[in-house]
Amino acid sequence: MDRRYINFILILLLVAGIVWIDLPRAEGSAGIKIGTFERSLNPVLGLDLRGGMQVLLAPPEGSGIDKQALEDAALTLENRANGLGVSEVVFQVAGDNYILGEFPGLTNTEEVIATVKQTGLLEFVDAGTTFLPEGTVINTDHGQTEAVTNDPAVVPVVNSEGVVEPADYVFHTVMLGSEIENVSVEVDQTGGFIIPFEVSADSTKMFREYTGANINKNLAIVLDKKVISCPTIQGALDGGGQISGNFTSETANNLAVTLRYGRLPVALEVVESRIIGPTLGEDSLSKSLLAGAIGFGIVILFMLIYYRLPGAVAVLSIAIYAGLTFALFKLIPVTLTLPSIAGFLLSTGSALDANILIFERLKEELRNGRTLQQAIDLGWKRAWPSIRDSNIATIITSIILFWFGSAFGASIVKGFALTLALGVGVSLFTAILVTRNFLSIVIKLINPARHQKWFGA
Repeated sequence: MDRRYINFILILLLVAGIVWIDLPRAEGSAGIKIGTFERSLNPVLGLDLRGGMQVLLAPPEGSGIDKQALEDAALTLENRANGLGVSEVVFQVAGDNYILGEFPGLTNTEEVIATVKQTGLLEFVDAGTTFLPEGTVINTDHGQTEAVTNDPAVVPVVNSEGVVEPADYVFHTVMLGSEIENVSVEVDQTGGFIIPFEVSADSTKMFREYTGANINKNLAIVLDKKVISCPTIQGALDGGGQISGNFTSETANNLAVTLRYGRLPVALEVVESRIIGPTLGEDSLSKSLLAGAIGFGIVILFMLIYYRLPGAVAVLSIAIYAGLTFALFKLIPVTLTLPSIAGFLLSTGSALDANILIFERLKEELRNGRTLQQAIDLGWKRAWPSIRDSNIATIITSIILFWFGSAFGASIVKGFALTLALGVGVSLFTAILVTRNFLSIVIKLINPARHQKWFGA
């Protein structure tokens, strides 16, 4: 079969997949699940479009925390929240004593409070011969040996509320989570989730000697005073180990993110929380979409009048480009805010630009006496360097903007840069595969000598 028709069949299959992904779905309806990959296929909207919660945080009164500590805490919270993807959760310092957090779509106050209060203090605690159930609340010495006041003869007891008795029993911290490096999440042989980690070079010897000297004893893994796992030491651990427990994919990844980005430098309290309605965002979005529709309609008329048949092919190509980009937004997923939508609309210009460059070259070749097929091949070949260079420049700019947003906590800049880069990448794909292939098939199906005027030459 002609390669062009094979490509055409592949494009039709791609379009079918795009339509299936892009179709509107009821909230909570089934999406796609392949192994551990699961997506609802509903668009993820930011705070400005769907509303959500704003939370005002502050350190305990009289703590004497400076502004730099607040900025470090805000950055840590944002890195944790966005560590699993671009979710547009924003934490920013407000004044000298507050941190403002924005949670798109979240309206569960208790859930938010539990998230921000987690300081992320991970400790490896010597439990000796005592097994501490998951969720047990214990007292630890934070690695300060001289602070230990417990009597070795006293055996701790876990009561029905998951708290160790007597209350003054202090467990010795062997190592803090700050000594952990290269945290990841894996699936073990039983299908459960584990968190492998490596220990820093400074603590490798100490960790190996301790585990080697305490084989068959328990080493509790404690996060913010609560036991998350209490494994038995099977042998000396050289350079690292793994955290296991009753983890789901979400809880394992959340813990890995907490460990990866460190503990909060200061405890935070929720001063105020309020629900934000999406009314303003909906109004801005509707007006933006109306303006976009009018602009796109004008572009379609221009392409059809000026470029004729190739213009119609370009309109079809742009429609596939838009559908594919939106499908990627759902699959990644990308949180859609007004800035990220602006990035997508800007990338649409790159998609049109690529088609215009090809068509202008095509018209030049036709004026020079080339056949339609020769004009298409030469037009594409000579337009490609300009298309490639301009799009690479835009992608580089997007990378710089994404880095800027990451470095300075400007999440809206990150969203804009991500959607712009994705859109430009998809526009290259549609220009290379869709537009060129459709033009070649059109040439194959018509009599070029009788319909050359359809190409605007």
